[in-house]
Amino acid sequence: MNKQVQVHASLFLVALIYGSNYSIAKEVMPAYVGPFGLIVIRVVSAALFFGIFARFVTKEKIVGRADNMRVILCGVAGIAVNQLCFFSGLNLTAPINAALLQVTVPIVVLIFSAILLHERVGKRKVTGILIACLGAFLLIYTSRGESASGNLLGDLLIILNATSFGLYLVLVKPLMQRYQTITIVSRIFTVGAVLVLPFGFSQLLTPTYSSFPVSIWAAILFMVLGVTIVAYLLNTWALRYASPSLVGAYIYLQPVMAILIAVGLGKDVFTWQKGLYALLIFAGVYLVSRAKQRVREEQKVNFE
Repeated sequence: MNKQVQVHASLFLVALIYGSNYSIAKEVMPAYVGPFGLIVIRVVSAALFFGIFARFVTKEKIVGRADNMRVILCGVAGIAVNQLCFFSGLNLTAPINAALLQVTVPIVVLIFSAILLHERVGKRKVTGILIACLGAFLLIYTSRGESASGNLLGDLLIILNATSFGLYLVLVKPLMQRYQTITIVSRIFTVGAVLVLPFGFSQLLTPTYSSFPVSIWAAILFMVLGVTIVAYLLNTWALRYASPSLVGAYIYLQPVMAILIAVGLGKDVFTWQKGLYALLIFAGVYLVSRAKQRVREEQKVNFE
């Protein structure tokens, strides 16, 4: 199979897994496990899996102070802050709100790429950023009412989650050029596990796990194996052959899948207001993506 087809297939599967996670996670928390306790289950399980796998398969070491510091930053942004904010936000807000706000990730990637990688930001990109931010602001602002399905604090936490994940995509790219995927992922999750454990340890001990129905255990297993292990592996592997913006662009599929799943399961309602705000977010991200594509065409460089 062509390498580019593999990359796109991997990113599509990641989007499908993440899109399903919005509704599945809402089944588990807070009724069975608190959001921070669920994070500890996910991150520690993944850290053990990746750590054992890396130790016996790759046996690769990360060398140099700069690369080790970058791994720590990736663990903070890509695992600890990302996961804590996402599950805290999802616990409070509606699945569709969370999915729509995740679309801002490519915008965040662009901003951090401009700051850290000195990528040029033109008028079209600035316009796209402003339009997308307007859509996100309106979605968050209208979540304040009692009749709204969203939640103001929850939406803000999802925005912070998207920001940390966008920073992670930019930070991890140079590491993927020098080390194997499993090496990077195992180190990142080890850092993340150490950081999230103090936040979720008490919530981890609270539930009566013997009373959990099979469906809840299946949901937890899906979040550990699918959302945490498989999705992170595929996402990080794809970064070896794709630009951070391409990986970020696949975030567009998440709200589509999340909306279909959430509405299909009766977990949320898709209103015309959310549709309008979603169009603003998508339009802004489209302008940013088109601007990046035009720059690449002018320079005759294929980054994807």
